[in-house]
Amino acid sequence: MSQSPELVIITGLSGSGKGTVLKSLEDLGYYSVDNLPLELIPKFAELTKEAPNIRRAALVVDIREGSALKRFPTLYGALSRKIPTTLIFLEAEDAALVRRFSETRRPHPLGPGESVADNVRNERKHLARIRKLAGLIIDTSKFNVHELRDLIKSRFSSSTPEENIHVYINSFGYRHGVPADSDLVFDVRFLPNPNYIPAFKQLTGRHPSVARYIRSFPQTTEFIERISELLIYLLPHYIREGKTYLTISFGCTGGHHRSVMIADDIRKRLIKSGFKVKVSHRDLTRPV
Repeated sequence: MSQSPELVIITGLSGSGKGTVLKSLEDLGYYSVDNLPLELIPKFAELTKEAPNIRRAALVVDIREGSALKRFPTLYGALSRKIPTTLIFLEAEDAALVRRFSETRRPHPLGPGESVADNVRNERKHLARIRKLAGLIIDTSKFNVHELRDLIKSRFSSSTPEENIHVYINSFGYRHGVPADSDLVFDVRFLPNPNYIPAFKQLTGRHPSVARYIRSFPQTTEFIERISELLIYLLPHYIREGKTYLTISFGCTGGHHRSVMIADDIRKRLIKSGFKVKVSHRDLTRPV
């Protein structure tokens, strides 16, 4: 039995990883085209629908289209009625995008007339309407190339349920703001604060003595057990709804002690339950 026709359109901010996603889909068997002119997309979709040797296709549409990009929302609506179409929108934090352009020394597609930071902000405004149409929005700020490839593979190829979701656990300090990409946020400031103990002030929640102190309170153990049970219950439901990655953030006052210890502990429990989990401690290196 031949596959049903499928078209994946990749768009988003320059430097967010569109090329990586396109190559990942190509590796999965998608016929892939980068920067296809807008006028040719309907013909390309028709080919995907009718040609027996091209059933799954992927293409990139982005700011390089210039003013023609304004017509994309109308075109996308027409395409979606003719062929199953998925629109992926890739983005990242401004600082991450500026850093990537600096590292690769590539010019921004909007040209040298403005700084890279200004071009990133302008591009984000230009693409705001298209972003609203996306069926899958991926913030690549926290991904390296390999992790982004794994994410696309898990979304567009068959695998076991546990492999279909990537879990990212963050620790953070409320005094520095809640991470913008958080799906679930848990406040652990109700736990006793090691920062007020002089011997612990310059240490972190990863130090055995600090972790032992935090665990010494019964509410810590109960919190970890209850939250772990909740997440293990929720994750299969997120998978069933097609979610491919979930960001869970634990916050304390400064992001050095309680949230760090809790994040590490929850990660271990989720890994034991068969989930792919990565942890990061956003504010661990900030001054106390």
